[in-house]
Amino acid sequence: MDDAPPLPPPAIEQPASRQVSYGVITGRAARGTRFVFVAANGRVLASKPLRGRRFSLRVVLPLGDLRVRVTTVAGDGRRSSRTVRQVYGLPAAARPRFVRSRQDPVLARRLRALVRNYNGTAGFYVQSLTGEGSGAAWNAKAHFPAASTLKLAIAAAVLARHSGIPPPGSYVGGLLREMITVSDDAAANALEVWLAGSTYAGSQQVNSLMRSIGLVDSIMYGGYETTGAKRSAAAAKRTPLGIFARPKSVRADFGLARASEVRSLSGPIPVGVDEAPAFGVGKYTTAWDMASLWRALWLASGSRGPLRVAQPGITPVEARHLLWLTAHVRDVPKLDRVVGERRGVDVLHKAGWISQARHDTGLVFWRGGVFVAGVMTYRSWGIGSSSDVLAGRVASLTLEHFR
Repeated sequence: MDDAPPLPPPAIEQPASRQVSYGVITGRAARGTRFVFVAANGRVLASKPLRGRRFSLRVVLPLGDLRVRVTTVAGDGRRSSRTVRQVYGLPAAARPRFVRSRQDPVLARRLRALVRNYNGTAGFYVQSLTGEGSGAAWNAKAHFPAASTLKLAIAAAVLARHSGIPPPGSYVGGLLREMITVSDDAAANALEVWLAGSTYAGSQQVNSLMRSIGLVDSIMYGGYETTGAKRSAAAAKRTPLGIFARPKSVRADFGLARASEVRSLSGPIPVGVDEAPAFGVGKYTTAWDMASLWRALWLASGSRGPLRVAQPGITPVEARHLLWLTAHVRDVPKLDRVVGERRGVDVLHKAGWISQARHDTGLVFWRGGVFVAGVMTYRSWGIGSSSDVLAGRVASLTLEHFR
């Protein structure tokens, strides 16, 4: 009697290489398959009997870089496997879903005390994207010099136009990796040129994407400086006009702010301008806009939210790939300064800094869910590591509150 032919390996749809995964395992097995097993980095996570050929499992993946192996077993004992490499595991509890924002007065009071003690101008926005959607904000609509934070928006605009995930060795794929993981300015400029022929035209594409999802307090103003050249003193002092206009730095009356907080304790997280830094023409954004962009990307990774409606080119595949890139950012710790050292916690983020401003925005994952955070700081006489410390303390206190 001839031996039975080998069992063909399964076709795996999710997870996919160079993407994040929330533990959804789907695909199609060969005829005759009776069982399917899922393992990550050599540890079996789940098994399931099959009645047909399609399989769908939900597993709890370890956090971080993984090799996911799916093994199928036929009724006569034949086995076959397929491995997906370069998967970044995220908590199952952090799967995208809609939640309404709700101000948490206790968290708001504690975080605002931190930010008001910062020696400079700061703003923040944090919100749990799972659970009850609670969070807090202060000065979240104030304009800050954007620096490299808007490279996340450039990446989204590129993926909205590109057909599928750029191959790793391709021109666009290499530029995306360099722009996100090491914040390369030349790569960002090249991607804007790829988008529309010039950095100026490319920046308009980025602005259009932001406006399409309702983010009206950010401007991608041309490209990035790639030399040591600085604007002249006259240009720095020139009064900006039109959409680039800034109010002078004015601290809001804290008594009025507290009265407003009391009125909105049971409502959405209040966002506004409490103290606006004064700076010249250039890129700007807000803690609210960047937190909203992160939330939109997270929702898109589960085929939900405003990006899927306004930017059909950003499929769940592209969104999961962009999140995968941000999981490999190499940067001085900011939001992840404290929580990044904790077991079972992971931070996907994109920072930005220049001589007078330093920010970090991103998603903080733990086994119980995920929250979005944006912390922005500005100091006209020069920024320092105290900005990183503030971002780390905001993230740490928020995680402690939500866990």
